[in-house]
Amino acid sequence: MEQLKGKTVIITGASSGIGKAIAYRFAQEGANLVLASRQYVTLCEIAQDIETKFGVKAIAVATDVSKEEYCAQLIAEAIRVFKRIDVLVNNAGISMRALVQDVEVSVLKEVMDINFWGTVYCTKFALPELIKSKGSIIGVSSIAGYKGLPGRSGYSASKFAMQGFLESVRIENIHKGVHVMIACPGFTATNIRNSARAKDGSIQGESPKDENEMMSPEEVANHILSALIHKKHQLILTFQGKAIVWTGKVFSRLLDKIIFKHFAKEPDSPLS
Repeated sequence: MEQLKGKTVIITGASSGIGKAIAYRFAQEGANLVLASRQYVTLCEIAQDIETKFGVKAIAVATDVSKEEYCAQLIAEAIRVFKRIDVLVNNAGISMRALVQDVEVSVLKEVMDINFWGTVYCTKFALPELIKSKGSIIGVSSIAGYKGLPGRSGYSASKFAMQGFLESVRIENIHKGVHVMIACPGFTATNIRNSARAKDGSIQGESPKDENEMMSPEEVANHILSALIHKKHQLILTFQGKAIVWTGKVFSRLLDKIIFKHFAKEPDSPLS
């Protein structure tokens, strides 16, 4: 995996969960890191720990990816410090949990601003450098980007949009050497459910799912690293995730009913 040694990798949403795990795994392979998140103090602690453990350079950049100007500053800082960009990991994201009829429009907009527009902004500003380096763009998406999930309308919409956008970027640059991969981890034990927005925009709090039964962020990071090295276009993890994508193509109506029953069983489900 010498391909990452000395390369510059930008990771959004790097202060926790999958983003943090990717940071540590890529640093282990010798990558220099630009870590982005709104949690600046936490980012600085992670960057310092990574430099101490792996001997690479890691910088923290306070970034709200829902704001275009923050994303422009993130990319500019990466270029200023490292003079190049080799990999962009669009990982920052939030979820929501409410029925369409109940949720406030502002919640849907917030989810779209972070998950979709954050990807658009960072990719747009980094693309010239990625073309120069023949680098990679990774979008950390979700099975919700293949199948609309009840109670997660805004989240599903944002991931569908992210995937469509990144597929267009891939095709537009097919002869320029830019690699684009969409990674769908499936249910992962991160804090995205704990920080999900309720119908009024408040934080949901306790996760409605058993985190112990899920894939760990470190496992996801290992899979993403391997898929990056092999230049895969698509990464779908877990049997459940692969089954949903396949079933959705063949038995769409049946899958709708199965998914409804699954999510209706969650504690305090808005579907019940």
